[in-house]
Amino acid sequence: MSRLRWGMVGGGPNSIGRTHRLAAALDGHYQLVAGVFSRDAGKNAAMAKELGIAEDRLYPTFEAMAAAEAKRVDGIECVSIITPNSTHVPACFAFLGHDIPVICDKPLGISSSETIHLMREVERRGVPFALTHNYSAYTMVREAQHLVRSGRLGKIRVVQVEYALGSRSSLVEAQGDARFAWRANPAIGGPSTVLGDIGTHAHHLMRAVTGLELEAVSADLGTMVPGRKADDNANINLRFVGGARGQLWASMVACGIGQGLNIRVFGEQASLEWHQEHPNELHLRFENQPNQVLRRGDPWLSDQAKRAVRTNRGQPEGYVSAFATVYRDFAEVLAARKAGRAPDPLANSFASARDGVLGMIFIEAAVESSRRNGAWVEAGDQRLGAAA
Repeated sequence: MSRLRWGMVGGGPNSIGRTHRLAAALDGHYQLVAGVFSRDAGKNAAMAKELGIAEDRLYPTFEAMAAAEAKRVDGIECVSIITPNSTHVPACFAFLGHDIPVICDKPLGISSSETIHLMREVERRGVPFALTHNYSAYTMVREAQHLVRSGRLGKIRVVQVEYALGSRSSLVEAQGDARFAWRANPAIGGPSTVLGDIGTHAHHLMRAVTGLELEAVSADLGTMVPGRKADDNANINLRFVGGARGQLWASMVACGIGQGLNIRVFGEQASLEWHQEHPNELHLRFENQPNQVLRRGDPWLSDQAKRAVRTNRGQPEGYVSAFATVYRDFAEVLAARKAGRAPDPLANSFASARDGVLGMIFIEAAVESSRRNGAWVEAGDQRLGAAA
């Protein structure tokens, strides 16, 4: 596969852009050739110089970049949007308007109405689009997905998922944490800070593993750090289409926890458990049988899981590798589109615009439920028409 000419919007100093660049470079499918990395002209130029971007491929705005790159014979073949949440949708539209495929950081936007509008545009144009819910690309998450979808657990009854971290247990925004400050501003970060930042990851992981869709939520969102103007903790009861029940906990104030993203799924016949801080293991438990620990690289894993493996059995992989799998799968879709062939069906595992819409609907439903003292609020496909 030849390297794709790739552009980047955002991803400047002290951002998640470095992770995106490492992930894109891991399998050698991308070459970064253009970008706008910061609204600050000095930082923008410095970042471009550091990354070896030619002066005529550095742009002041994403609008200018989309228009100019679309006119070039050697223009970008895809772009990553790595900006604050409020600019995701307009930046995506700028490139989709020129039929340039997009990889967008999560969440998809700051309201369900704008993300539905974007999803319809993606569908209308038929342009490849990916949302970087990278945790669903871990090898053992894909094995968990296979086990559930193949019926090994039986009908799913209960799902418990959490994303807890302790890095915002103090008033970090008053201590100069600019990355958190914009997330705490609803006009930029969206209606819920804790759900927009980490809760959507838990929501997507839950859907990716189980295949279940939410029916309704009963939520309690709160602010635990005195002086903070944004929510930092969420406890949410879940009702799924088909009768399953669950709980989702998202917290930024779990002192001592690094990246506590965990999921447990309980079916009629068995249960499974996965922890992101120990990503290479998946626990599978049957009633009245010995517990099983499946490991990344085991030869008996599914093809879906094996596709995400890069190193030999016993040699662990982690966060950047999972991110890289999203980029590798997207590269396969673009290569197939260019060659006029069908992509490897296992490459279509990355999150879509629809996933982003459902994530936004989930956030809005949880916020509404919390305002109504935990009342049950519809939180799935049934809200699509009402939110449009």
